[in-house]
Amino acid sequence: MTMHDTPTIALVGPGAIGTTVAAALHEAGRTPALFGRTAHDHLHLRFDGGQIRVPGPVRTSPVGIETTFDLVFVAVKTTQVETASTWLSALCGEKTVVCVLQNGVEQRDQFAPYVSKDRVLPSVVWFPAQREADASVWLRAKPRLTLPDTPAAQAVVTALRDTRCSVDVTEDFTSIAWRKLLQNAVAGLMVLTGRRAGMYSRADIEHLSLAYLKECIEVARAEGATLGDEVMREIVDGFRRAPADLGTSILADRQAGRPLEWDSRNGVIQRCGRARGIATPVSDLIVPLLTAASDGPG
Repeated sequence: MTMHDTPTIALVGPGAIGTTVAAALHEAGRTPALFGRTAHDHLHLRFDGGQIRVPGPVRTSPVGIETTFDLVFVAVKTTQVETASTWLSALCGEKTVVCVLQNGVEQRDQFAPYVSKDRVLPSVVWFPAQREADASVWLRAKPRLTLPDTPAAQAVVTALRDTRCSVDVTEDFTSIAWRKLLQNAVAGLMVLTGRRAGMYSRADIEHLSLAYLKECIEVARAEGATLGDEVMREIVDGFRRAPADLGTSILADRQAGRPLEWDSRNGVIQRCGRARGIATPVSDLIVPLLTAASDGPG
């Protein structure tokens, strides 16, 4: 795919991840057009040693949009894809690349009803960012994305070149995406306890996490991922080394009473396991609890 030296860029969903990417683009002189559910006159990113203010506005209606964009970043939750589809029809032309900044391993399938699969670019997001009470976003690590090695990836590489958000392109995207999914799956345990990363220092939570990861990695391998047994220990140790107050987006959604991404982060392990004939006893316990926490009743 060819792209202008200065591609036109839009971003849908300026939450914690979206704000981080928008700030990286703005800092490099490539300020994206911003679209989302809530009107803001600017976005505010904070990080150790500084801050970035991204000028708005954040537009809340697709009515009146008269131009399409070369590249559209979509940073909405998996629970909001259908709602975001109205933006895609307004912002995308025949050659627009849609880069999905979202959890899970099913981005292409989720967006297939709205955008041609060859123009949907999945990504793996490798940085913690959290929205604060004042609507600013706190970036707690260096931002990095991983993309599959496809022609569409060049659009994102070009847009984020020489920014604070680095981009890796890999031929084995399946393995990397599933590794991140395993990390997200274990993070779902925070919802069931109401606790943050400090809880993984408990021996019982460590044991449960490793048992869960054992079944998760079996499913991942059946789905084509190449992951060694050491990955389980690496993921748990990563949580144990993290700041005790580090949360996760699914915990933030639970605390705010919002729908949870339980299906894309945890349910997918159970679904794929059943399809492959793999027993998932830990998932069979965790998934109903996450579902009830998200959808009720009660």
